[in-house]
Amino acid sequence: MFPDNILNITVELLLNESYARRDQVCVLAFRAGQAQVLLPPTRSLVRAKRALSGLPAGGGTPLASALRLSLEMAHQQVRLGVTPVLVVLSDGRANVNLQGVGGREEAQRDARAMAQAWAQHRFTALWLDTSMQPDPLAQQWAALMMARYLPMPYAPSARMADAMRLVLHDATP
Repeated sequence: MFPDNILNITVELLLNESYARRDQVCVLAFRAGQAQVLLPPTRSLVRAKRALSGLPAGGGTPLASALRLSLEMAHQQVRLGVTPVLVVLSDGRANVNLQGVGGREEAQRDARAMAQAWAQHRFTALWLDTSMQPDPLAQQWAALMMARYLPMPYAPSARMADAMRLVLHDATP
């Protein structure tokens, strides 16, 4: 189980880093086998924190749905002249397919297609592995997406801030 306090610290750090740069933050979450937008792109740190309060953890991982929705949101932002950066907090254990049905093999096939689509668009991403130990599966997803990979349990806040700075710097046109 991923400790809630580490998740809260990580999210706070990401929000503060984004707020300091005056970036917009969009929050997507897994719910009922699909990914949903909890918070449309905003610069409001208060709204972002409110959207994250009480965010449930655990349950199915519709990774393909989350990546597809992230890709759609990224395209919207590009049309508005914004450079999208995706930060994924996940162990990468996809087990819900694009239709919202369980089944690891099909879920991973769908997620693989969405990860490759992300990479084809050359959008910037950072994968924060929420596993208790660095997980080769999460590393594979990050590699497929051409994302930077950072295992969470061993990432002190300063290291996470450094990773965010690098990713944001790389995304600057």
